[in-house]
Amino acid sequence: RPKMLTRKIKLWDINAHITCRLCNGYLIDATTVTECLHTFCRSCLVKYLEENNTCPTCRIVIHQSHPLQYIGHDRTMQDIVYKLVPGLQEAEMKKQREFYHKLGMEVPGDIKGETCSTKQHLDSHRNGETKPDENSNKETSEEKQEEDNDYHRSDEQVSICLECNSSKLRGLKRKWIRCSAQAT
Repeated sequence: RPKMLTRKIKLWDINAHITCRLCNGYLIDATTVTECLHTFCRSCLVKYLEENNTCPTCRIVIHQSHPLQYIGHDRTMQDIVYKLVPGLQEAEMKKQREFYHKLGMEVPGDIKGETCSTKQHLDSHRNGETKPDENSNKETSEEKQEEDNDYHRSDEQVSICLECNSSKLRGLKRKWIRCSAQAT
């Protein structure tokens, strides 16, 4: 069995990759510009795009008239930030709960810390259980039809850079694509 080489890295050394260039804080609700793959806090980027249509980092035009349609939630980056920065996720959830309580609104389940039926269903399959959960919601044929026409748009998305290794082919106009993480 080969030995694993480990090297400790200080959080300070990777801060530039996990902080928002607009607010200089750690990424919260990480959102990536699909055109250039620069990432910011969602609230910071949305506020910035009210007045601008370019990426705050590289100044590439995101979209002339509808830049908000060309940004996307980056769950992978947010997971990385939460794993690297101790206590950040808990502090953010607490802040969100306090916000909802202050407004007298019901706290959404994902902020309360409740687990959803989908997670429970997946966990049972991971544990080897194969019979369906009797309490799971029954989908109507109409809901199933709507889901089938989604073409994985609501899945977690990944961004891919396409590079040509052959000098015989001309370069692509857009070298980035965004697709479902389930794509193979």
